[in-house]
Amino acid sequence: MSAAPAPNRSPIAPITDYLTQMSGVTLAEVAKLRHDPTDLFSRAVQPILWLLLFGQVMSHVGGLRPDQGSYIDFLAPGVLAQSVLFVSIFYGLSAIWERDLGVLHRYMVSPAPRSALVSGKALASSVRGLCQAVVIYACAGLMGVRLDLSPGSVALVAVFIILASALFSTFSLIIACLVKTRERFMGVGQFLTMPIFFASNAIYPLALMPPWLRVIARINPLSYVVDGLRALMLTGGRSVFGLGLDLLVLGVTLAVLIAIASWTYPLLTE
Repeated sequence: MSAAPAPNRSPIAPITDYLTQMSGVTLAEVAKLRHDPTDLFSRAVQPILWLLLFGQVMSHVGGLRPDQGSYIDFLAPGVLAQSVLFVSIFYGLSAIWERDLGVLHRYMVSPAPRSALVSGKALASSVRGLCQAVVIYACAGLMGVRLDLSPGSVALVAVFIILASALFSTFSLIIACLVKTRERFMGVGQFLTMPIFFASNAIYPLALMPPWLRVIARINPLSYVVDGLRALMLTGGRSVFGLGLDLLVLGVTLAVLIAIASWTYPLLTE
């Protein structure tokens, strides 16, 4: 008696399998955060201090005042982008912990593609970024920042936060795969964070930068995050680069980093 032929799989089955594997990693990462949410509260302190202290002091510096609105209005999107950067850039440390605990080895022997594992972790990091956004929106609103709270603008802000969180957490994962130890990772992460932040338009306009720094800022992904957030967060906000270019740069950079991280991920177990 001949065996029954195997049913034909749907053409979209590989896509649904990929998304299922990616979401499984994402949910596992989010579960860690749900069991220990104290990290969210501790990281919310820094952006509040930037707005309350740095913003109030620097708002009295005439050269930093933007063409329209107050300096606090100008600073709030930059602080949100900074917060996303600081939360995401150390995300790779969890991969080193997973290797030491043996969790990473179970991931590596699973049938899930490496890119699904990396993408799942990248998507999970955006949960922290979105939580930071809630805190900064609340603080900025209390300080009188001209926030645009229309549903479309808020939704697009969330898109930028998800892209930025995924981008910098994937970059962090690449660093973790290359340095392989917690001590080296912390040193490299701290070394990179400040240049990325200060060589951007987060706390001062591009027009105030010297020409050489302006060139660096234009190739810095954080500048495109800030540019998009300024156009969307603020009532009457404007984009210097254009929202289309902002999204294109972030999307392409993220795709390249995911490809690199998928290739370097197995190096962490060696």
